[in-house]
Amino acid sequence: MSALADRPANPAVGQTVSHESAALHVTGTALYTDDLVGRMRGCLHAWPVQAPHAHAYVTALHTEPASAIPGVVRVLTAADVPGVNDAGAKDDEPLFPREVMYHGHAVCWVLGETAEAARLGAAAVEVDYEELPSLLTLTEAIDAASYQGHQPVVARGDAESGLQRAPRRFSGTFEFGGQEHFYLETHASLAHVDESGQVFVQSSTQHPSETQEIVAHVLGLSNSEVTVQCLRMGGGFGGKEMQPHGLAAVAALGAVLTGRPVRLRLNRTQDMTLTGKRHPMCASWEVGFDDDGRLLALRATITSDGGWSLDLSEPVLARALCHIDNAYFIPDVEVHGRIAKTNKTSQTAFRGFGGPQGMLVIEDILGRCAPALGIDPAELRRRNLYAPGQSTPYGQPVRHAERLHDIWAQLSSRADVERRRAAVEHFNATHEHSKRGLAMTPVKFGISFNFTAFNQAGALVHVYKDGSVLVNHGGTEMGQGLHTKMRQVAATALGVPLDFVRLAPTRTDKVPNTSATAASSGADLNGGAVKHACEQIREQLAEVAARKLDTQPYNVRFVDGRVTSLGSTESLSFAELVHTAYFQRTPLFAAGFYRTEGIHWDAANMQGEPFKYFSYGAAVSEVEVDGFTGAYRFLRTDIVHDVGDSLSPLIDLGQIEGGFVQGTGWLTLEELRWDTSAGPGRGRLETQAASTYKIPSFSEMPEEFNVHLYERATESGVVYGSKAVGEPPLMLAFSVREALRAAAAAFGPAGRPLELPSPATPEAVFWAVQDARAAAGGRAVPATTPAASGAG
Repeated sequence: MSALADRPANPAVGQTVSHESAALHVTGTALYTDDLVGRMRGCLHAWPVQAPHAHAYVTALHTEPASAIPGVVRVLTAADVPGVNDAGAKDDEPLFPREVMYHGHAVCWVLGETAEAARLGAAAVEVDYEELPSLLTLTEAIDAASYQGHQPVVARGDAESGLQRAPRRFSGTFEFGGQEHFYLETHASLAHVDESGQVFVQSSTQHPSETQEIVAHVLGLSNSEVTVQCLRMGGGFGGKEMQPHGLAAVAALGAVLTGRPVRLRLNRTQDMTLTGKRHPMCASWEVGFDDDGRLLALRATITSDGGWSLDLSEPVLARALCHIDNAYFIPDVEVHGRIAKTNKTSQTAFRGFGGPQGMLVIEDILGRCAPALGIDPAELRRRNLYAPGQSTPYGQPVRHAERLHDIWAQLSSRADVERRRAAVEHFNATHEHSKRGLAMTPVKFGISFNFTAFNQAGALVHVYKDGSVLVNHGGTEMGQGLHTKMRQVAATALGVPLDFVRLAPTRTDKVPNTSATAASSGADLNGGAVKHACEQIREQLAEVAARKLDTQPYNVRFVDGRVTSLGSTESLSFAELVHTAYFQRTPLFAAGFYRTEGIHWDAANMQGEPFKYFSYGAAVSEVEVDGFTGAYRFLRTDIVHDVGDSLSPLIDLGQIEGGFVQGTGWLTLEELRWDTSAGPGRGRLETQAASTYKIPSFSEMPEEFNVHLYERATESGVVYGSKAVGEPPLMLAFSVREALRAAAAAFGPAGRPLELPSPATPEAVFWAVQDARAAAGGRAVPATTPAASGAG
């Protein structure tokens, strides 16, 4: 078998091809979980009964009134669960709770002949509650010492001594918001029981194997009695890694109890009020620099808002701590992490998985401290970039650190930064009521699951007698193009044209014990498994071809659907060879397996090498801010990003652009708000629809957007030399936030630190502008301006 990164002649990987379902997407013929309901006769519909309190005991549950509603078939409660009444992996998420832990918590589910009947039935259910005290904000949770899970520490050297030695010291606090996934397809499951008693669940899930496990233990079945299939998802972004499991279990429970298919699809409001979001966090920090602006020491505490249960909060926090350095070397570090328990939805995975939150802390620190140090923020960042030979605070060498410097230099040249910086200064000097800002930020993001055991994958590849190929693998397709890349990997490994290869839906009875499609590892893991399976088949075929071509197997070559021998003009088609191989009783299918080598992690001490490699990138963004309103325009963004040797350049460009825009949404637009009053609506999510929660649209795209894939960037030890692309680009959006800071600061005196909330909404930017103007002796800041804490 070839080395993992080696590419043969004329590979299908690296070609610019469209998404494998692009035509289905744009014509509306692509099927999603809920589209399958029409193929199921007698399907029932599930509707939740949601609690109107942030925290309460259920003292009585009267389901009889629902039964009187025409079309209501059954109400599912805890008494109906034959197995374990828990939908989580930590035994802390009752599927049917006795204690309501957040506003909107589902206490039972109604099954109806139609969705409307189920809705009316849910409205008729009578529930008595004993209301309890609730904690909604991080401040409330910290004051009450309400924590859950482990409290990890990442440390290197002596942070206290490093701070004492530092000639320039600053301290501050920073609290920043979460983010709603807002995928186009909300959570959906469709379950039925087949003639053999097997429970079959169609689910919009990033982790079919874990969905299978949760459904099985709720039903009291073995995993082999449950099959989960994910046809495709209309977006996931991490929100469908853990959160689909309980919903699938409800549908499966209903199907087992009624003997009829059950469909559960959340509407947008239900999706937003029932399911978790990106973790909001707050940080208190103290940092030291030398006289040249180089980081000497950092001591910080990061508190994550985990919501009502653990979910994935522990690994999310661990990744935040492992990314607080971003792309910068900090000799002495001590960072503490803790997870607050609050009465809100259980916050969960979101693209970047805690990495963006950790990186945002150091980027905010540098952005706030640069003016006080008298150093341009971009120059401060450049001076602190990792250099070859340096290691992270958790002990992992930063391989290819020289790429950071090369990417930085390339981007500066491509984006014409020096000329544009002068143009921005001229604009600001000649415009009193609008200012522009230009900022440049780097990205260093580790690729692999925090939990070492998850770094494995399987695949099942079939070659049929006509030469066509069917690939099953453990990854799920959520629009990110994983299936497209796997087709290209299979076609390359077998030496056949791309149109020979078809992808099958992801199912637990084809590839078992799969990891979630998450951590940007889908192509690395599943690509390695697909390549392994295909190479097993190719080696068997090479034996047959060698006999037919009168040569040795090692001389046989598979290229573009033709099979040849070195030094010979004779050839045969791939289909002819497969046909011959069948009649010689040669195996034409294989199971592939891949596990990531060279990684290890001591979770207790937060030390080791948890990542296979780092993805690098940098972005420079320019904005214009209106001083009267705080409204802003995104004028231009330039990106240089390292994806190794791209498996599929068009897919990777789309991922970079999409990740950047989603990151910009988190940092500038998307503001989650809960009712924190003492009134009857306490704990209610106020931003629970598109009318109150703003996600990026075309108008929030940069007016000029240039993306360049970093060249000559082969990554050894990864399938065909590629690198992950799903999550790292999201953090390129830090450049937009820092550009907004620069623009707002331009309304005030130079050299003054400026705080900027996150998300930096137009309202937040307006107050930052007011603060800058007040410092310049302009209009006084109104008394209602929020109090700020910052670099001192």
